Amino acid sequence: MNKPAAAEAIEAFLMALGHDPSKEADLAETGARVASAFADELLDGYRVDVDALVAANAMRGRTDVVVARDLSVFTVCPHHLMLASGTATVAFAPDEKLIGVGALAAVVDAFAHRLTLQERVGEQVVAALAGGLAPRWVACSLVLSHGCMTARGERKHDSRIETLAYAGDPSERALALSVIRGAP
Repeated sequence: MNKPAAAEAIEAFLMALGHDPSKEADLAETGARVASAFADELLDGYRVDVDALVAANAMRGRTDVVVARDLSVFTVCPHHLMLASGTATVAFAPDEKLIGVGALAAVVDAFAHRLTLQERVGEQVVAALAGGLAPRWVACSLVLSHGCMTARGERKHDSRIETLAYAGDPSERALALSVIRGAP
């Protein structure tokens, strides 16, 4: 990523909106701050090799089900460059490989911290874990509030969007859904 070019573009964007960062004290260095925020935090998922992350954290083991619930997560909407934030739940039924819960959270963040749609995050998490761990099944639910739904457009302030991705034995899908939703 070219942070100096991004900073210049942000300042040009502000100028196009009628705000001169060189004349408005509150906007001084905003271009650099925004460029750093996007490059170093909001879009840091592009720097993660998820397959390597899963492989490095996979270990032999078996249990009935692993659930990592209420993982805080955010992503950046590619349509409006606004944040969507909320929680993710990842559940899987290991066959012979497990992965630590910290690594599960890191996999979610690696896909979420990109310019992407919420639906893709869940699908990518499921695909990475299915490919790297070969579980009997794996599911990922995301429940996010989207800035593009709350701060503009429809302005549905209390709205949350829920998506669910699943891979595995079709006969176990109902079980996975009940686990992901927290049913006993």
